[in-house]
Amino acid sequence: MADAHAKHHDYHLVPPSPWPFIGSIAAFVTAVGAIMWMHGATSAGLIVGLALVIYTMFMWWRDVIKEAHQGDHTPVVALHLRYGMLMFIASEVMFFVAWFWAFFDASLFTNEATLASRVAATGGIWPPKGTTVFDAFHLPLVNTLILLTSGTTVTWAHHALLNNDRKGLINGLILTVLLGLLFTGVQAWEYGHALFAFNRDNGGNIYGSTFYMATGFHGFHVIIGTIFLIVCLVRAIKGDFTPKAHFGFEAAAWYWHFVDVVWLFLFAAVYIWGNHGGVLPLE
Repeated sequence: MADAHAKHHDYHLVPPSPWPFIGSIAAFVTAVGAIMWMHGATSAGLIVGLALVIYTMFMWWRDVIKEAHQGDHTPVVALHLRYGMLMFIASEVMFFVAWFWAFFDASLFTNEATLASRVAATGGIWPPKGTTVFDAFHLPLVNTLILLTSGTTVTWAHHALLNNDRKGLINGLILTVLLGLLFTGVQAWEYGHALFAFNRDNGGNIYGSTFYMATGFHGFHVIIGTIFLIVCLVRAIKGDFTPKAHFGFEAAAWYWHFVDVVWLFLFAAVYIWGNHGGVLPLE
């Protein structure tokens, strides 16, 4: 007699998990804590919420890795995991489109007649009158070279994995992580020496607002991608990943290449084009 519980499909039923519920609580505590902190209260709620979010992420993804080791990630499940990662990256693309839109709207239409505040904030020119901008071919160019190099090292690691070269995989990941940390360090130094701010002093600093929102969120994505790759490095050292089963690493590599491409657009648009005008004055 056939087993009543036999599986006749390519999917696995996920056992009951507390992480969606705990994750929602963590997100709520983080949001409330952030709002309270921005209104002058203690940052304790924000810290507790972020700690819960990090804990949930660690435990939930640990369970996903266990599922992979147990053979639950069939070819169909693995394909849908890839679809999910691709859709996530597509949503991230649209996220950055919003910041590029804000930057180009502010820089192209500094003389917008219906927005007196825009003229007051920019002086009718871009970059706004009195703003000292970064030299695109100094630290920004260095960071561009760093990220482009990291793209080659993560590709090296990927090809090493496909050829079952464990040493090449680990060395490639180590170099990529180091380059990611170096990029973050250079950007932090750059921010610390900026001569413009993210605020509304003197009628508004729209240049600082658009600059920091676009490049700052990219920097945050670099940090997330670096953590992603560190996790892959630890797993690689422990013996995880095979030439045919390595979606965790593949997802990290996709994300890292996305970060690389976004930076190229930021470098060209914000640092080069945006620093030298491009205004469309209205008649």
